[in-house]
Amino acid sequence: MTSRRRRTSTSLTSVLVVLALALAVCGYALHTAGIIAPDADAAPATTSAPTGTDAPTIETEPGAPGTTRASRTDAPSATTAPSATDADADAATAATARAELAALPVKGKAPATGYDRVGDFGTAWLDVDRNGCDTRNDVLARDLSAITRQGPCRVLTGTLVSPYTGATIGFVRGETTSTLVQIDHVVALENAWRTGAQQLSQRERESLANDPANLFAVDRHSNAQKRSGDAATWLPADKSFRCTYIEHQVAVKTKYRLWVAPAEHDAMERILRTC
Repeated sequence: MTSRRRRTSTSLTSVLVVLALALAVCGYALHTAGIIAPDADAAPATTSAPTGTDAPTIETEPGAPGTTRASRTDAPSATTAPSATDADADAATAATARAELAALPVKGKAPATGYDRVGDFGTAWLDVDRNGCDTRNDVLARDLSAITRQGPCRVLTGTLVSPYTGATIGFVRGETTSTLVQIDHVVALENAWRTGAQQLSQRERESLANDPANLFAVDRHSNAQKRSGDAATWLPADKSFRCTYIEHQVAVKTKYRLWVAPAEHDAMERILRTC
């Protein structure tokens, strides 16, 4: 290569280097000014849920939403205080219960003579609300969390925090396991019979026996311990639930025009004063 060619090649190379440097500087300036945006992060891959299972009729639900104060058995966390709205609602509910209790007749219980659970209050459990599901499955679906069902009604499994004790119970439907979770009548049916239900129509008594406001899913021990007791002879072991328990008893007795016995009235009044 001649000397002239070498000089030409060197000059051309120098020009190309200068141009490359200029472009780099220009691109950096544009990027810094925000005119050229950086590449976006790649979207995370998504995975689809399985489309089939061995038991396609079973549906899983994350939890049963509470529809009444009865199902609000979860206590606030240590870092979360109850809201002012909840406190106001609870105070209003307690005030209503105190007023309703004051209006209830107070007299002795009638004899239990002739009491027949099935004959007087209907077979357990009916479908009085005509939603296609019997009352027991309705209450299990309301009060248990993480339930699985077979079809639209039949609750197969779930978790209960018993409102009467605070204990957690795993529910599994079966001949020897279903009874671990039972449905309690807040106003026991025999108590209702002895405090005015004898005067109700058959339809009204069946409504009382299947009224969601008169029913809690609870642990077997509490239900067996309570039997037909009223507020004077039995109260939930979990004292934080006693206000709700008595409020429901008063509401049910008011709705179905029942009365309270003197000792029962005094026990209810004593609890409601603390609410």
